[in-house]
This record gives sequence, C-alpha cells and structure tokens, in this order.
Amino acid sequence: MALPNIYSDLVQEKLFERVNILTEYTKPQWGKMNASQMLAHLNVMFELGLEQKNKRPNFFIRFMLQSFVKSKIISEVPYKKNSMTAPEMIIKHQPDFETEKNRMLEYMMLVGNNGSSFFEQREHPTFGKLSATEWNNLFYKHIDHHLKQFNI
Repeated sequence: MALPNIYSDLVQEKLFERVNILTEYTKPQWGKMNASQMLAHLNVMFELGLEQKNKRPNFFIRFMLQSFVKSKIISEVPYKKNSMTAPEMIIKHQPDFETEKNRMLEYMMLVGNNGSSFFEQREHPTFGKLSATEWNNLFYKHIDHHLKQFNI
C-alpha cells in the first residue's frame, strides 16, 4: 500500500486542513511534546530535507542508523506510538505556536512546489541519497503520525 503522495495538490490540501485544526491548546493522546514543540519537531525534519543545514553524523553512527533505522523511517509501515526520537529532533524549549505552524505550512508548500523530481536522489544527512518515494514516505508518515498523536 503506497502512502499518499505529499507532492500532490490534493494531499497537500488535506494536510493543510488537518494542520489548521491544531491549536496551541490541543492536547496529545500520547508522548511528551505539546503542539508547539511537535510543530517545531516536524520543522527539523523539513530542514533536513530542504535546507540541508544539519551536520552529518560520523561514519559509524551513520552506518548504524542506515543499517538499523533507515528502513523503519522510510517504509510505508506507520510509526509506533512513543517511538524514539533522534536527539537533534527533540525540542526542549517552548517555541511560539503560530511561528512554528506558519513555518511548517511554508515547508509543506515548498515540498509541493519543488515536486518529486527535486527530491529524487536528494541527500539526507543521516540516511544518504533517498528516492522521491522514500522522501515522500518520510515526510507524509511523520506528519500523519504526529497529527494522529493530537487526534487530528
């Protein structure tokens, strides 16, 4: 079963609708993050794919993550509740909800506007070159997981 295509206008529209339901007061059904932290957390994912400003882990860490984690991240299988989070994606501060929400919506538009060809064989700092489908799975599955966390 293929995941919805995050590069398509229809899927983008549905994700925008879901994100716009979220408020800073929406409570999670599991996990430790509040809505602002969750949006900031997802924005780190977009930064990895669009800005590529994050440092690459050393060879050993990259090898271990590519060998044991990559397939779980980019597959079509949904994430489990309370899955482990990469240290660089843990948001400890209290970000501004509206700022993070607007950043996320802008990043989602960039993904859609850039399209799948932009992501084909685009480098991920940890997982190496990914196909457009793998990027799609990473983006869509992660967004969907956290929106479901907030019952959206």
